[in-house]
Amino acid sequence: MSVPFNGLGLGLGNLARLSRAQTRSISAENPTGAKGQGGRATEGTGAVAARELGQGWKVSPSIHLAGQSTVTLADMEGPGAIQHIWLTVHPTAWRRLVLRMYWDGEANPSVETPLGDFFCNGWGVRCNIGSLPIAVNPAGGFNSYWEMPFRQHARITLENLAPDEIKGFYYQIDYTLTDVPDDLALFHAQWRRSNSLPYAQVHTLLDGVQGQGHYVGTYLAWGVHNTGWWGEGEIKFYLDGDTDWPTICGTGTEDYFGGAWNFEHPAGEYGVYSTPFLGLPQVIKPDGLYQSQPRFGMYRWHIMDPIRFEQDLRVTIQALGWRSKLEGQSRYLPLQDDIASTAFWYQTEPHAPFPALPDLNGLEVV
Repeated sequence: MSVPFNGLGLGLGNLARLSRAQTRSISAENPTGAKGQGGRATEGTGAVAARELGQGWKVSPSIHLAGQSTVTLADMEGPGAIQHIWLTVHPTAWRRLVLRMYWDGEANPSVETPLGDFFCNGWGVRCNIGSLPIAVNPAGGFNSYWEMPFRQHARITLENLAPDEIKGFYYQIDYTLTDVPDDLALFHAQWRRSNSLPYAQVHTLLDGVQGQGHYVGTYLAWGVHNTGWWGEGEIKFYLDGDTDWPTICGTGTEDYFGGAWNFEHPAGEYGVYSTPFLGLPQVIKPDGLYQSQPRFGMYRWHIMDPIRFEQDLRVTIQALGWRSKLEGQSRYLPLQDDIASTAFWYQTEPHAPFPALPDLNGLEVV
């Protein structure tokens, strides 16, 4: 007798399988996700436009976010899993809004990042992404396909750090109610920034992670403060008691993100790319006036090659360029760049509390 399919771990190979899982969706048109309760609003951001048509005609497609306030986007009873998130808001809000996710009644969030950085758009400038778990489509349509299981409860909040109201936040959260196996870990994402990175120090993406799990992705918003090439630095993964020396050591920044030779192609230009598992989709060039420094956005998903740990995890990356030669010998230059990272991983709970997120000015693109 076959084991009932719980509807998780989806792919082309099991898409035809029937399941007793129940599909639900939360949006401004159905804020609870309850069965048969969508499109019933009589008030909302579309009420004026729908005044001649009435209930059921796009009365509440979005929400406004009051200044310095937190809203709950989703509050779900489990067991189940989030399977897709779509949302959009004006780019000026991407570093002013903080996305948080809480699993199974925990007090500390398992996800805490600026909204744009979670979707590989950390610079407040629209950039399309064509990857497997994150897709960003014209114009600023953010999509997440990370599977996010929960056993008892899930809650997603959005905090507006700015004093002014943010208008026109559109969202839809698609999830399933189903059995969650014991061996499914819970989704986590954490944001950190070094601006400017102290001289001859490394940028830390993660530290203090405790428990069993696997690391699944990196997004970097990297602002260069020097001339010349900036990506000689190595990324390092310290696993399960590693102290001075890591178990996994990369060979260079562009190498880790699947590129080579300074991302240069054709000659004299950065070759942007966005693939299912890795990319350099964004290069913001100086304009000769106020846009004075180059900025880069890049991602690497460890979907086919997750980095597994049993007890603890620390992740760092170096920032290295080149000095002028002395006596004909090359020399590295430790850089003092603006590096903002979003790390993605799954782990068992409880997780260690995250470092305090910076305030509005600390998140700002400057």
